[in-house]
Amino acid sequence: MSTARITSKRRSPSYGWWLLAVLAVGTAAYSVPVYLTGNESQSKIPLNPDVALHYLILGIHALPGGLLLALGPIQFVPAWRNKYRKMHRVLGRVYMVSMVVASVAALFAATFSEDGFPAQVGFYILTAAWLYSMVQAYRTIRKGQVQLHRIWMIRNYALSFAAVVLRVFLLIGLALRSQFDWLSFEDVYTTSVWGSILISAGVAEWFIVQRTLKPLARSRKRPTDAQEQTGGKIGTEEPAAV
Repeated sequence: MSTARITSKRRSPSYGWWLLAVLAVGTAAYSVPVYLTGNESQSKIPLNPDVALHYLILGIHALPGGLLLALGPIQFVPAWRNKYRKMHRVLGRVYMVSMVVASVAALFAATFSEDGFPAQVGFYILTAAWLYSMVQAYRTIRKGQVQLHRIWMIRNYALSFAAVVLRVFLLIGLALRSQFDWLSFEDVYTTSVWGSILISAGVAEWFIVQRTLKPLARSRKRPTDAQEQTGGKIGTEEPAAV
């Protein structure tokens, strides 16, 4: 197989990417419009009756959150990213600003949530990790550390995608609840919140190791192997920094 063919295969969106993109855009399209109507009765999340601005806060979270959820997948396509570098940077800034606004609103939304203390703690941790990974992604790209920037953005978008996983788990949990009377909605919701966070973060780390760190380690090892086979006569250049 030629090098060009390998490169093309690696840079083409996979079935997994298409599934991620469809789920992300679908979730955004389903969740966001109800916060554009101004009709509080359409809220997807139970509103706190003691907080008059709860619906508005959820809207401030949902709108930029839905935008970044939909923008994320295209930013990870190498062929598009390499061809449209300027647009990649512009969308990256839009993503970052959207994430900061959504995360600040998420802190208030979690505080006013009616879904119980364990779920609130989960949302606080998710928001903190969300912000931290964004700061690291911004810091590394400012230093020109492109590979580290991509790793942090994988982590960040995985935490964004936890919103999609949460809804999948809720559907499964509610289906189980109809079969088991002892399951309460709070149990289902709390388990879905924590499960979506942990699984999204875990899959991100697995992906980073399998698709980024292992190939990088192999590419750095090859010159050493070749040097040993030729008695150390091949060039002495150091591997490129990450």
